[in-house]
Amino acid sequence: MTQHVTANGLQLAYETFGNAEDPPLLLVMGLGTQMIGWRDSFCELLADQGFFVVRFDNRDVGESTHLDDLPVPNPIGVLLGRTEPVYRIQDMATDTLSLMDALGLDRVHLMGASMGGFISQHVALAQPHRIASLTLMMTSTGSRRVGGTHPKVIAAILRRKPVTSRDAAVRAAWTMLQLTQSPAYPWSEDDISPVFGLAYDRGYDPEGSSRQFAAIVAQDDRTAALADLDIPSVVLHGLADRMVNFSGGVSLARTIPGARLVAFHGMGHDLPPALWPEFAAEVVKVSRRADAITADT
Repeated sequence: MTQHVTANGLQLAYETFGNAEDPPLLLVMGLGTQMIGWRDSFCELLADQGFFVVRFDNRDVGESTHLDDLPVPNPIGVLLGRTEPVYRIQDMATDTLSLMDALGLDRVHLMGASMGGFISQHVALAQPHRIASLTLMMTSTGSRRVGGTHPKVIAAILRRKPVTSRDAAVRAAWTMLQLTQSPAYPWSEDDISPVFGLAYDRGYDPEGSSRQFAAIVAQDDRTAALADLDIPSVVLHGLADRMVNFSGGVSLARTIPGARLVAFHGMGHDLPPALWPEFAAEVVKVSRRADAITADT
């Protein structure tokens, strides 16, 4: 059941899975994607591993606060430094930390996908003592030298236009997914369309997604800061990722001390159900590393 809490001056929507007495695992989703991008069955799988799973809608998506009073920056202007984003990835990290405060989560295992990985890195850098472990999926350090996006995907993002109906929104989402999905684990349109439809019903907001995109474009290079991070970490990345090139995951794993890189053949920029057990197993492994460190201190 969706609940709401005030965090960083916003209303953030969240849901939980599992036993509240278990170690919390906080899931942070990516660009323009609602918390339902972490599918119910995947959250239940994680809860079955002994975690209290929390997923939430970032600002400007789903049932969380939409900042409709803010302008939509031109991403090219942001990239060239001529326009400022209306908020930054750091602000979204503050949202996440404030959510933790509001829910009484002193320390969590943190799992972020794509933009959620950018956010998670900033959370860990801001308050490392509150992060037991990091699972970073299909994401990067923020350096423009690695983790680039395929030109066809960039073009599709830049030419996206608002639509006026639910059916058109579902079709547009399906078209984008076909550019970025895992070639070895393709989605069926019949399987995924209901998820896109639910996302439309929960809060279709292309301008909100554009504000998030501007924050991504303006993000800083975290490489130097991440080199000092002392948190058990695992980096999960697909070799066929066209949104965030595999080089981003390689750089991230090389940068964070002790981080483990797990590469998936045939995986693109999505969360294929066939790989959920492997994702869950990696979360368990990195959490056990964290537990062992805690036991030794």
